[in-house]
Amino acid sequence: MVGALSIDVKRARRLALARAGLLKPKWTGLPATSRARGRDAERRIHSIIDRFGYLQLDAVSVTGARSHSIVLASRLKGLSSRTVESLLYRGAPLFEFWGHEACWLPMELYSAFEFRRKAMRVHPWWGDLLTEHRKIADELLARVRTDGELRSLDMEGERGPGWWNLKLRKRVAEALWSSGELAIAARNNFQRVYDLTERVIPEAYRTEPLDEADALELLLSKALDGHGWATTGTLAATWRLRNMRPQITAALERMRERGDIIACSLRTEARPIVGWIKPEHIELADQLAAARMSRVEGVALSPFDPVLWDRTRVAQLFGFEVLLEIYKPAAQRQYGYYVLPILVGERLIGRVDLKADRHSSALKVLATHIEHSNLSRGECEAYRNALTRFASSVELESVQGLGELPYP
Repeated sequence: MVGALSIDVKRARRLALARAGLLKPKWTGLPATSRARGRDAERRIHSIIDRFGYLQLDAVSVTGARSHSIVLASRLKGLSSRTVESLLYRGAPLFEFWGHEACWLPMELYSAFEFRRKAMRVHPWWGDLLTEHRKIADELLARVRTDGELRSLDMEGERGPGWWNLKLRKRVAEALWSSGELAIAARNNFQRVYDLTERVIPEAYRTEPLDEADALELLLSKALDGHGWATTGTLAATWRLRNMRPQITAALERMRERGDIIACSLRTEARPIVGWIKPEHIELADQLAAARMSRVEGVALSPFDPVLWDRTRVAQLFGFEVLLEIYKPAAQRQYGYYVLPILVGERLIGRVDLKADRHSSALKVLATHIEHSNLSRGECEAYRNALTRFASSVELESVQGLGELPYP
């Protein structure tokens, strides 16, 4: 049913960027630079993660940084990707688990994922691994209990054929982590370091898990905080809530009845799209619609950025098609291997295929694709500045191969 309240695309787009931390601090309520030291610098980083509720991890580092570093550096000017890689450590206010995908999540959300830990006692890919290989599971737990933390590289056993047929002990360790019997204490060179959950997760978060209904309300509310306006499908996909439609519908209805959220339709040329918004964001959306976005800045975004992974939503709000071509053969790629969209102001105006060359300390632009033929000189300059800023964040001295951009 279409909600009585509606929002136009301009408002929804600007609200999405504000809530994502991609506009000026006056609109986002978040810092825009990393010019701070010690705990203050860390607080700035965690304020970004807290806004979304997750920081998705990805191993690809061809651009000089992995996705989680790119996401934070695109919000915090001056942030080095090296700083981001060391965010998870023993005692950090983060834990690693299955959120949107494998993510670093605020420790405050640990209790909300008890329903997922229970569900993952039977692993979604490997089945009832912990029952079938209980002896190996018990041996791993005993080893960690006695000898301390265990790196994923330290697992013994032979690798079998097939992409997902990893070493058996490594699979069992991941199953123990997914079910909550182990936790990830740190990442060293992006390799997991496992330890007993009670030695990683503070007792307060382990001993009072939320029931499923309360957990869903918390997670859906957190997702809407990060998106601004969103459909039920986007909210569910934020946390990969599959096969839970009745529970999600019930949770949203309870939230609506309390006045925590309001049904709100997106007005498009084709048809209204049913969604949700928080009451406190309606006025913000109106203020954003009336604001002059006079200063045009540019930033390179990870292909896994929170504002980009929902392709349908990106098409609706930005008129931009997101393509992830990492898994395609080179001959079938339209734009390139690891392509970063470029956001200038509130427009996704193009995309670049990048590769870091440490030997020459250069960020190499392998391909540039401009989406609009009517770029202003300011937008073209912002486009270049976005790549210069990216190069700096990955500690490279120059950008090579950008070429000429189409001035009007």
